[in-house]
Amino acid sequence: MESVQTERQIVDISKWSKNCHDHAGQYIKADPYPFISFENFLEPWAAEKATNAFPQIKDSGWIHYMHVNEKKHGLNKFDLIPPFLQEVINTLNSDKFVAALSELTGIKGLKADPTLEGGGLHQSQRGGYLNIHADFTVHPHKRNWRRRVNVLVYLNPEWQPAYRGDLELWSRDMKACVQKISPVYNRCVIFNTDEDSYHGLPDPIMCPEDMTRKSIALYYFTEENNAPRKKATNYRARPGDGLKSILIYLDKQLISLYTTLKGWLGINDDFISKVLNFFNRRKK
Repeated sequence: MESVQTERQIVDISKWSKNCHDHAGQYIKADPYPFISFENFLEPWAAEKATNAFPQIKDSGWIHYMHVNEKKHGLNKFDLIPPFLQEVINTLNSDKFVAALSELTGIKGLKADPTLEGGGLHQSQRGGYLNIHADFTVHPHKRNWRRRVNVLVYLNPEWQPAYRGDLELWSRDMKACVQKISPVYNRCVIFNTDEDSYHGLPDPIMCPEDMTRKSIALYYFTEENNAPRKKATNYRARPGDGLKSILIYLDKQLISLYTTLKGWLGINDDFISKVLNFFNRRKK
């Protein structure tokens, strides 16, 4: 998918390509698994315009992920995403951008996902969270597409440490949090999505009621004849979670069942969002 042409670049592709070349070694050697963050990722004018264009959370089009292991909202219906944010996504899914991403990560043949499965625009309100997890391994509707890399772009002006919401990267044995990355304005975080690249934001966000934690989330795949066995999002309890770990495990099993049905029946996350919203309304 090629970028929609604008008068000015949304991402300076020549600078991006150089950064990917220069930081490939750092990326591969990062702890606890390959990752990197870049500041001032979008061009300044584009970051400002993207932030101003970010839509409010509404029922129409938004998927409401509201269960034991997460409390966040997503919009991945491309036609319902505001036009300028469509341009940003198209830029990050363009051939030139993805080719440089392959050089950074050392993963040949990366492919963008035009369906934005699980990605697109994400928002979390005060109290939102996402338990530590490793991402699903195979695209739900493309059985030979193996998930390989996440790109997250944060659009949160004036984000304060007291608001929490840091992205946590955990050791592969789930014994400790190794990195914390604040979701500050125009920061981009890139990391490999292996079966044990555990990450999340497990503690409820404490931003003001009139703010949200905003990000653009894009996932990249490789097409493989022998893709790994399909696994759903693997949520994990942290040391010290106690009885909460039982709920995390049980919810994970339900998510696994849903993921299997999703592939068989061809349904998408909008379906389960409507079901969850129905029961949430019944509780109120």
